[in-house]
This record gives sequence, C-alpha cells and structure tokens, in this order.
Amino acid sequence: MIRRTLVVLLLFTATSLASDKPIAKADSILVLKNERVLQLLKDGKPFKSYKIALGPTPAGAKTQQGDNKTPEGKYVIDSRNPQSAYHLSLHVSYPNARDVASAKAKHVSPGGDIFIHGLPKQYAYVGAAHTLHDWTLGCIAVTNPEIEEIWRLVPNGTPIEIRP
Repeated sequence: MIRRTLVVLLLFTATSLASDKPIAKADSILVLKNERVLQLLKDGKPFKSYKIALGPTPAGAKTQQGDNKTPEGKYVIDSRNPQSAYHLSLHVSYPNARDVASAKAKHVSPGGDIFIHGLPKQYAYVGAAHTLHDWTLGCIAVTNPEIEEIWRLVPNGTPIEIRP
C-alpha cells in the first residue's frame, strides 16, 4: 500500500511539474524613475515588477558623465557581465545618438557604463533595504535574487525605456 501511494505521489508530482508553464521572456523593459520601479513586459503588459534604487540625483535625465543621474529615453540591453562587481549586470546602451549630440553641444562627455545590476558581494545582506536610498552612480539596482531572475528573463537586444 505504501509503495503504491508513493508511486501515485511521484507520478502526480512529475505531472504537476511538467504542466507548469515556463515564465515568458521579456520583450521589453520599462523603468519608471519617479516610482522607483522596473517592469518586465510581454506584449506591452507587465508580468514582473521590481523596486529599484537609482543614482543619488534621480530627477531629470543624465546629461553628462559624473552627474549621478539615470538616463531617460529609449535604449537596448546590449551586453551582460557575469563577473560584475555588482553580482550580475545588464548593460544599457546609453548614450544613444541624441544623448551624444546633446553632450557634444555642451562640450561635455555623455558618460556611459549604465547597467541594471545587483548588489556588491559585501552588501548583498542588505537585500531589499537597498531601495531606501538612491546609491548608484546612475545605474538601476535590484537585489541579487532579482538580478538573477532578470538575467534569465531578459535576452540581449531587449528594448528598455526609462521614463521620469
């Protein structure tokens, strides 16, 4: 009797796991700076949402290197770094042509190195509390478990829009 129950239980578990739908890959990302939220979208609808931290001067778009602002506009996730000092990181294609032209007109460098990333190893224990303060240099930060999930759900080439 125990053997039969075990077999039924194993078959039920295997069937349940096989029928679980895989989570869809994102076809775009939306960042809402004022709300401190990053959303993964599929067919224009959010299916995952994360609280974020930004640079210490979050209001307004990034205009030059060192302004500690997160850019605003349309970009693409164009590469990833599995050896990032911030656990994992996805590179945002900032600056775009408009950003470069604007910086050139002001005779400044637009900067670069904008990422969606996790937390440094020595601060990983902080977890979600990291969102209580904007601490990046203009990047978009999430917890380490969240960047692991985003890493799996966001392929290179995914469009990202960053709004005020």
